[in-house]
Amino acid sequence: MSAHGDVDMGHTVAGWTGTSIAVMGFGVAGLGMILVSGLVTAAGGAVIALAAIVTWVLHLAGWGKPSGPRPADQWNWRVKDLTAHQGHPDCVGCRMAGRRAAAAVGRPVPEAVGAQL
Repeated sequence: MSAHGDVDMGHTVAGWTGTSIAVMGFGVAGLGMILVSGLVTAAGGAVIALAAIVTWVLHLAGWGKPSGPRPADQWNWRVKDLTAHQGHPDCVGCRMAGRRAAAAVGRPVPEAVGAQL
């Protein structure tokens, strides 16, 4: 048992990779601020943008995780999410990739929305 108890902290390959790239980008941008170099600062911003893109692509490839808790056998950060290709409910990244229809299948319609139809 970890210090956080018996919970899934959501560590994934996509999360670790994106965070590592973003930290490097913030370091480069910070160096650009110290050097008073707009070019180096812009390069750091580009690396930060690259981190977001890499994280998104890895999430879509199944190396991320859906929202909410996962079963205990999937808590290891190196476990691939086999449901990613259908899309995750309420996932902005999946919607941006055009996986919204697959993610919405079988989801109940809230009463407030159903009443307006």
